[in-house]
Amino acid sequence: MSATDAPPHYTAARALVEALLVQGVDHVFCVPGESYLAVLNALADYRDRIRVITCRHEAGAANMAEAYGKLTGRPGICMVTRGPGATHASVGVHTAQQDSTPMILFVGQIARGDRGRGAFQEVDYTQMFGSLAKLAIELDDSKRVNEIVHRAFSTALQGRRGPVVVALPEDMLIEDVVPSPSLRVGPRPSGLAPSVASQIAERLEAAERPLLLLGGSGWDNEALSALKDWAEILRLPVVLSFRRKDLWDNEHACYVGDLGLGTNPKLLERIGAADLILAIGARLGENASQGYSLLTQEEAAERLIHILAEPGEIGRVWPTSIGAVANPSEAASTIAQISIRRRWEAWRAAARLDYENFSAPIKVSGEVNLSEIFQQFQALLGPDAIICNGAGNYAAWLHRFHRHRTRPSQLAPTSGAMGYGLPASITAKLLYPDRDVIAVAGDGCFLMIGQELATAVQNEVNIIVVVVDNGSYGTIRMHQETQYPGRTIATDLRNPDFVAFARAFGAWATRVERSEAFPAALAQARKAGLPALIHLVTSIEDIAPGRSMSDLQARTR
Repeated sequence: MSATDAPPHYTAARALVEALLVQGVDHVFCVPGESYLAVLNALADYRDRIRVITCRHEAGAANMAEAYGKLTGRPGICMVTRGPGATHASVGVHTAQQDSTPMILFVGQIARGDRGRGAFQEVDYTQMFGSLAKLAIELDDSKRVNEIVHRAFSTALQGRRGPVVVALPEDMLIEDVVPSPSLRVGPRPSGLAPSVASQIAERLEAAERPLLLLGGSGWDNEALSALKDWAEILRLPVVLSFRRKDLWDNEHACYVGDLGLGTNPKLLERIGAADLILAIGARLGENASQGYSLLTQEEAAERLIHILAEPGEIGRVWPTSIGAVANPSEAASTIAQISIRRRWEAWRAAARLDYENFSAPIKVSGEVNLSEIFQQFQALLGPDAIICNGAGNYAAWLHRFHRHRTRPSQLAPTSGAMGYGLPASITAKLLYPDRDVIAVAGDGCFLMIGQELATAVQNEVNIIVVVVDNGSYGTIRMHQETQYPGRTIATDLRNPDFVAFARAFGAWATRVERSEAFPAALAQARKAGLPALIHLVTSIEDIAPGRSMSDLQARTR
């Protein structure tokens, strides 16, 4: 249906849905609510063009929408009701803000005439989301639907990408409006100035130990491919920012590791020894910068070339030798055309050897060795599997030992949000039904959002969930052991039977207690024809890669 054959009652809600169609929206992730019933009614007429995914918790819906933004580069759409619905969904908005992901959250709102009365579930969303979103706005004039939708998409996509929140008063949604045309919004990337490219070329020619550091969002595969060819010719070592490991083939000879939690100490030494760091797209936040200790202010001012899409981020924490505002793909495409005579083969080869040694499996105390299991993922699943995770010490094993080969193949929150992996995997499987999609979650992480297994079963989305169970909030337990030895509290977990839990939803499930049994269990899960769960029982003794509980306790006695 289009504006030209509009029904007698062409409401603001219908105008909203048609504006979303113009923007190319094909999925909406939601928990239904009475405050936006009119929008749901309008979506019913377009169910053949927009797939509505009904979730079991607003946090799950918001995380699915955020994952959509990561995977497609277009804003993921989440719809929730007012009050509790919006507060539950705020975790996904925070992740989108931290991860620079385009996303739009539509929140049903009280009637305009009830504002300020303390109405049922009343919240001022411009205040609530003011510091979380790039834009938080209330659509209070039904004649401005197209304008506000256009602004929401434009804001989410321009500069540093991020989330937008739009509140929808329920009385406004049912008002009749006159159909009006709307235009599709696309990102307006800014390129790298020729003068900056010339400066970069001069600095590279003079460098003895340069590094290329990539991160952030707004990338396209064509630009990354050109950059890979360029780096390979120059033998230039490449480092990736926190949870951006799929930006570069980890088997590529120039790839030397990533910055995040549990970073290779030799990589940190190498960054300290580098005389030039060309950073494109990476904000160099707290995790990637190792608590802002990666460089001194003086070192950054001398060595750092920082290219970002957002002017306000350049110089925010780190002074720069050269700073430039540009879309990362546009900048990379320009830089890949720079002709450099220098080669850094020995510097690259040594850094690559450090990475290969660090990512080789290690010994553990328990019967399940996560380093072996995650190192085998590539062989067991193939190079195009998409791996999703939330937060916890289990993720340190995954990030260290699994090698990503293609893009997209990693969905992980740089915000450090627990409960992200399962909803993100559902989105990934919806968009890439022919690829293996694995959600890896700790026992604490999984139970924050485990009910979304029902969403996977209902939509016949055959993801595989690997629950790494050590009976603890392991990250916090590790910090307690080092900072408050002998005084652990609140970190022990008494878990359900995860196999029975999964089967109760209609999923296939099995339990694994030894590393040798995992490949067969994974093969069965892939053939199950259902969403699947593997309950992987690990030992709290193996608290983190290369760290045992006994060693932590001995050091603090």
